[in-house]
Amino acid sequence: MSGKLNVLGAKHGVGRIDIVENRLVGIKSRGCYETPGGTIMVNALRAVEQLVLDRDSFKWREQLGHEMSYVVYDGRWFAPLRKSIQAAAESLAEEVNGEVVLQLYKGHATATQKTSANSLYSEEFATFGEDEVYDHRHAGGFIRLFSLSSRIRALNEQKK
Repeated sequence: MSGKLNVLGAKHGVGRIDIVENRLVGIKSRGCYETPGGTIMVNALRAVEQLVLDRDSFKWREQLGHEMSYVVYDGRWFAPLRKSIQAAAESLAEEVNGEVVLQLYKGHATATQKTSANSLYSEEFATFGEDEVYDHRHAGGFIRLFSLSSRIRALNEQKK
């Protein structure tokens, strides 16, 4: 599968990057890489994750990805930290499944359709119409509580 994606993605210039890296020892290095198949697979996975993972889980998965990249880049594959990060990522991935259609065009792999049986998206609830899940009257109280620190900061500034 990845071989086919490499050929298809390469035809469209997908997965080419020119990057300046920060090595562990403090030296910057520059490299040009081409990973069309990997880029296609990662973009498809991210599209499904957007449907399936809640906001905090998606954010945590992003952080895990960054941490794993440092661990691997720094040659710490056999470190306990790598096992821990991988276990967390695998736990988050348990419900991530679905189908994605990607458009490959001028170096980009863009999701144009995505579905998942585990999707948290529901058009019925996203419309903010009347439903059994979301009561608009609750929004005012939530916003007031969530913005409490900002309002206190503003009150303190007014006193100065």
